[in-house]
Amino acid sequence: MISVITVNYNGLTDTCEMIESFRRYETYPYEIIVVDNGSRSPEGEIIRNRYPDVKVVTGSNRGFAGGNNAALPLAAGDYLFFLNNDTLLRAPILEAMVQRLQSDRQIGGVSPMIKYHAHPDTIQYAGFTPLTHITLRCDSIGYLQQDAPCYRQPGPTASLHGAAMMVPRQVLQQVGPMTEIYFLFYEEHDWSEQIRRAGYQLWYEPSAVVYHKEGMSAPLGTPMREFYLSRARILFARRNRSGLTRLLSCLYTACLACPKKSLMYALHRHFALAWAVWRGTYRGAFMPITEKRK
Repeated sequence: MISVITVNYNGLTDTCEMIESFRRYETYPYEIIVVDNGSRSPEGEIIRNRYPDVKVVTGSNRGFAGGNNAALPLAAGDYLFFLNNDTLLRAPILEAMVQRLQSDRQIGGVSPMIKYHAHPDTIQYAGFTPLTHITLRCDSIGYLQQDAPCYRQPGPTASLHGAAMMVPRQVLQQVGPMTEIYFLFYEEHDWSEQIRRAGYQLWYEPSAVVYHKEGMSAPLGTPMREFYLSRARILFARRNRSGLTRLLSCLYTACLACPKKSLMYALHRHFALAWAVWRGTYRGAFMPITEKRK
């Protein structure tokens, strides 16, 4: 069985539409666990009453990783599928991903093809290229391209995609859950690094497709998004690079990327966004890089 885990934050309509799409299309054995991450209204209770077979966890906002991790004590599946609540199915997907994981014990995680819900023939993700060592840039293969045969070949990917990623339970038990230090952004890249360091491969499976309403929980062009994105980048460098590479990556982010981005915002009179970039970078440069033991 598969435990489908999704985090809801003021997204009742999206979450319900995602659940309904599973009910309509999915045939593989699964359970759904919804974590209500501190929504303003009692959306968790609404979901629990509307869908009695769905497991619901309620609590304060613990961010992306913390919300997903809150579901783990309730998850009964042999495989864990972390899925954004602003996604939809248009065909079954679970069996294809399970078959990919079962095809080779060295595959520790798999992500499906991700397309845009508003433009269903346009790709958001068909695998990631590796993050560059210093600038921490990567390309989402197929991004904004029309679906074509060249994107329908399964194969290794440098990172899973946080909007849709499946791991076997034994991999989770060996590697541990996603770190909660980021709150938003880069969690999947950090976790992917840990999984690969444990000796596993990560795969992209195009025979499974999900459709994504991008940016619903952290809308584009907001100070919150810029703060957490800037903080996450330098945090990732500090956690996942070493020696001279770590120093150069942090210097690049703090002395080149941050000033350039904030200046561009300031020139367009987006001063709140410019300040958010500086605050996020500073916070990420000096905060602890490991979580306190609870």
